[in-house]
Amino acid sequence: MTSYLYQRLARLVQAWRGGGYPCANAPTISEILTYQIDPATRTAHFLRPPQLRALETYWYLRLVAQTPHIVELYKQLFPDPDEHCAALGLTSPAIRDFIAAQGQAALWQRLRCDSDFVRAHKLEALHESFTLPYPSYILALAMGTGKTLLIGAIIAGEFAMALDYPDGPFVQNALLFAPGKTILAALRELADVPYARILPPRLFKDFAASVKLTFTRDGDKDLPVIRGSCFNIIVTNTEKIRIRQETIRRRDIGTRFAPEPTARTMVANLRLQTLAGLPNLAVFADEAHHTYGPALGRELKRVRQTVDYLHRHSPNLIGVINTTGTPYFARQPLRDVVIWYGLAAGIADGILKEVAGNIQAYRFDATNADQFVFEVITDFFHDYAGVQLPNGAPAKLAIYFPQTNDLEELRPVIEHALFAAGQPPTVVLTNTSRSAQWEIDAFNRLNDPTSPHRVILLVNKGTEGWNCPSLFACALARKLKTSNNFVLQAATRCLRQVAGNQTPARIYLSRENRAILERQLRETYGTTLADLDQSRRSTPHTTAPRPPELLPPPRPTPRITHRVRRPTSALRLQRPDRPATPPGTIQPSDVRDLYTATVQLTTTYRLDLWMIYDELRRIYPEGECPVAHLEELARQIEAWMRQP
Repeated sequence: MTSYLYQRLARLVQAWRGGGYPCANAPTISEILTYQIDPATRTAHFLRPPQLRALETYWYLRLVAQTPHIVELYKQLFPDPDEHCAALGLTSPAIRDFIAAQGQAALWQRLRCDSDFVRAHKLEALHESFTLPYPSYILALAMGTGKTLLIGAIIAGEFAMALDYPDGPFVQNALLFAPGKTILAALRELADVPYARILPPRLFKDFAASVKLTFTRDGDKDLPVIRGSCFNIIVTNTEKIRIRQETIRRRDIGTRFAPEPTARTMVANLRLQTLAGLPNLAVFADEAHHTYGPALGRELKRVRQTVDYLHRHSPNLIGVINTTGTPYFARQPLRDVVIWYGLAAGIADGILKEVAGNIQAYRFDATNADQFVFEVITDFFHDYAGVQLPNGAPAKLAIYFPQTNDLEELRPVIEHALFAAGQPPTVVLTNTSRSAQWEIDAFNRLNDPTSPHRVILLVNKGTEGWNCPSLFACALARKLKTSNNFVLQAATRCLRQVAGNQTPARIYLSRENRAILERQLRETYGTTLADLDQSRRSTPHTTAPRPPELLPPPRPTPRITHRVRRPTSALRLQRPDRPATPPGTIQPSDVRDLYTATVQLTTTYRLDLWMIYDELRRIYPEGECPVAHLEELARQIEAWMRQP
């Protein structure tokens, strides 16, 4: 039976691990990877096992296989022609007939260059893999595994190796594409990574002194990094780093040229040009499945154009690392996947909550959605009213609606059900595109044990990237006309696990949405509802903390920041009294959004970004800070820092 690429790689990585990670040209990698293994138990003491396996696989590809293009990697690991085609999924009768008639060389040529051939045989994803001019790999890990932490571990290792081997082929700058508008969330996660538990002390010291973490901000044309500098981690999304179209008007070029009213040319924005000037750049794309699927042409074009530009113009693009939890497209595994850790494995290992016996489908449809919602709330509070996480955060229920008017129509039913269950209406929190800032802030603090909200009503929010372990149940009200994996993303949000919790999660589905979820599970994970309904932990104590005698000696986990003397009192800023500008003269350039103002102040005084941001948000609830106030705010910070 032919193996998948990730299966064959796993055997090679296991042998490499057994030999102590040998690497004659860069032996420091053995020091880094061995540091993650507890010598007493021979298991990972900080990273989760799938994270460590992904990290090992990454470094095997980088140092042993010498960072091959995915096409070359298949040639190395599947030298037999028939096995090679089978590993790539090229097994249909039509493809076999083509190979028999014209040979494999002709197949590879058509796969690269013949768009009609690619469409006819549904080989779009494989075509993209074959035509990339740089190495690109997919690390497919189930939600809750910790993909952002893994990215941080890879970047830390690359930077440490670059510092240890200045002339080596190691990454010196990293660009992270965060999904959607989660730039600050990804930035915060990367800043909170305990890098001292990833790198040995010898390497951590130089890494912490060298690394610079920044993000793209609205309103800034350029990036706040020095061109040509090293050891930058830049967090952005596709919208802020992209090739854009510039309109050239007829009057700008005269009448002797193109007769069209306008001519468009592709030009790189300043941010992209700055990135292209950074040496030894690597690109990390979180939630990489957005570059596949129904929007393959549109979304893939934007991302690939951007990375292709960097490949052509940067001193050295090392490669692209993609992370995703969905390694399938249209029931076919993506062929760039070098490691795969699925939902069922996550449940068995205690990384995800159990859901066995708790997938409940109701015979309700669009005509009686009110009965469905009432039943869901009643059932949830009957079984989960007293359930808490070990930190005291009460169990929560998320109800997803297709449109805001669906939510508003069913809101009276929700409040009636809460009254019947003995719950006050204040346990409800709404998060939609129309939500006020206080609702957004409350949504971001749902894991706080003091949060009063237990029923979360969502429209176009709360799917991928939402890390809420206190969410124990999800319900999908009404059928979505166009799903695009939304049912799958929403239904599995409640599976994130924390150590010490033994309570399973629950998924509520209408009859209409159950069929959609079944299809999407097959297409994106290669699994079924029956598989999830039967998946249980391999041991009831998988997620419990290990006994103290098995824990490794404690290691310091400082954040990456410069040491400064901190006053004993908490920072408390006051809004300046003077007007920002003369009345009636305020322009957009006279104010800064709070994120930009925060970065400006924290960069100057090397303080914690979130401490300053929370203070600015308190005194500027409107979300903007006048530029004229920044000088006075800086004086207040300086006065606070001078306190004993």
